[in-house]
Amino acid sequence: MATTRSTHPVKVHAPSPDSAQSSDSTIPGAAPATLPGCSCCYKSTLKYELARIHAAAIYCSDGRLGEHFDDFLQNGLNLPRYDRVTLPGGPACLAGHPQAHLEEVGVADELKFLVEVHRLRRVVLIAHQSCAFYTTRLELKEPRLELVQRADLVRAAAYTHRVTGLEHIDAYFARLVDGHIEFEKVDA
Repeated sequence: MATTRSTHPVKVHAPSPDSAQSSDSTIPGAAPATLPGCSCCYKSTLKYELARIHAAAIYCSDGRLGEHFDDFLQNGLNLPRYDRVTLPGGPACLAGHPQAHLEEVGVADELKFLVEVHRLRRVVLIAHQSCAFYTTRLELKEPRLELVQRADLVRAAAYTHRVTGLEHIDAYFARLVDGHIEFEKVDA
């Protein structure tokens, strides 16, 4: 299969090597530029922390909720730098749905790896209201949708325990309330 290169100009913004100022140039089909001799295109202002916290979270990859999940896990549960396993539906893949069998195998393998190599001691499972995995792949609608999601969190916790041997597995359901995301504990 032949590929074609875009002929549309791409706006490139890169620091000038001669000054702290930046220069803009338009180069047809170009990718964003980097400094000469430097492959870095962004440097985080956050300091790297070597210590692990031995916890992971499995949640949906829905980008609208990513910052809310981080806020809850880091500030609500005090789990900074937790390991992340994200995919559509999150823990739904561990609840035995045939539509997610391949994901189940992959996530189980990743969990085993994280327990062994990162020495996990805790896993947090999060499902969220109106998840597209449930409405599209599983073709569920309210009011049954949330009931199935909550039951799946219980099944996913049991499966996670069987696969990892971990005892500390928590489950939460996230919902939109008055423009904010609230997290409810689910007994798993």
